[in-house]
Amino acid sequence: MADTTVDGVLAELAALEDPKVRAVNERHGDDHGVNLTKLRAVAKRLKVQQDLARQLWATDDTAAKLLALLICRPKEFGRDELDVMIRRARTPKVHDWLVNYVVKKSPYAEELRLAWFADPDPVVASAGWALTTERVARKPAGLDLDGLLDLIEAGMKDAPDRLQWAMNHCLAQIGIEHAEHRTRAIDIGDRLQVLKDYPTPPNCTSPFAPIWITEMVRRGTDSTAGSG
Repeated sequence: MADTTVDGVLAELAALEDPKVRAVNERHGDDHGVNLTKLRAVAKRLKVQQDLARQLWATDDTAAKLLALLICRPKEFGRDELDVMIRRARTPKVHDWLVNYVVKKSPYAEELRLAWFADPDPVVASAGWALTTERVARKPAGLDLDGLLDLIEAGMKDAPDRLQWAMNHCLAQIGIEHAEHRTRAIDIGDRLQVLKDYPTPPNCTSPFAPIWITEMVRRGTDSTAGSG
């Protein structure tokens, strides 16, 4: 049986390192070379281990952090603990998994959404926008959608990349889910032209908000832009 100590898991992940995978990941800002299917297989074998997850997260190894997010118990992280984690999640995949696999399942999700939304760190703010997008889709009651569109209209064009992507997702989600705001959402996208020329594989949806909104409304379903 494989060693389930931190050192044993790190050695296992090191053995899975693939230079070709790393080269692809580095083009997207991620500094690891472990195939994610293989990483998930390791997680499946380890099952949920909160203590091990915390120890793996404490390493400087990106693959170990991703594995930690797959084997943790999201509801066992404290509010301040999650705040520290998001500020240390600097690579895109770690940040994305932390928000989607852990924070969204946390009892502190709404509190953290409000705290992060206007954070001066654009990467932290992007987490607040991602949580807001989740509410736009699943629990919009109480949200000021016109106010969100105002903020997007004023700030998305010049926002740093990761924050811009999160704001654009929120713009598209508002247009997809809320017909009364659809025309304005499409108009904002048309005028700002954010991600209009983003390279999109065949049979995948462009993240350019007007195209994204129109396509998802046509299908009658939500989807993730840029994926097939």
